Amino acid sequence: MIKTIKVNLEVMESMLYFWQATKDREKVGEAYIMSIADKNEMKEIYEDDFTSESVRLVLSAISNREILNSTNKKERKFWNNNMWMMEDMDYMNLMLAPLKTLNLDSIKDNLKNIDTNAEELEVVFVPGHHDVYKVSKNKLIINFFRVKPDLFDESVITIEDKEIKAFIEEKLKEII
Repeated sequence: MIKTIKVNLEVMESMLYFWQATKDREKVGEAYIMSIADKNEMKEIYEDDFTSESVRLVLSAISNREILNSTNKKERKFWNNNMWMMEDMDYMNLMLAPLKTLNLDSIKDNLKNIDTNAEELEVVFVPGHHDVYKVSKNKLIINFFRVKPDLFDESVITIEDKEIKAFIEEKLKEII
């Protein structure tokens, strides 16, 4: 039986500092960039053609105000998404603010009657490249860049045109 559903924004908090510092023209060191790339949450989205080195390469280029010299589509998409966040910090904050107060108790209640050995589920938001989400063990990893706030109602947030809680509940059912 599901006892808890935890929201994990650890990587996003690190990225928030990265985006703000870089936008303010502060140099973000390689050690900090590698601390993001090496986070376990980030490792969940790595593939043969998108690795911690991809994250380091892209974030270093952004921090150093260099043009990304890569033909890798996932690295270029990651670069574009990160540049978009820094260009429109207000929009990024509209994306992030509702996640900080996201309460998934109603989803836990909806899933409590499903027979499962899982007691704890985790919803992790990371800055991804292309995929909307990934399921890994008891974790639902969601690409932060796919979160869409409603510009007219800040309380409404969607992913893939579904209200965020409905999206999360649907995807958590894949885990259990």
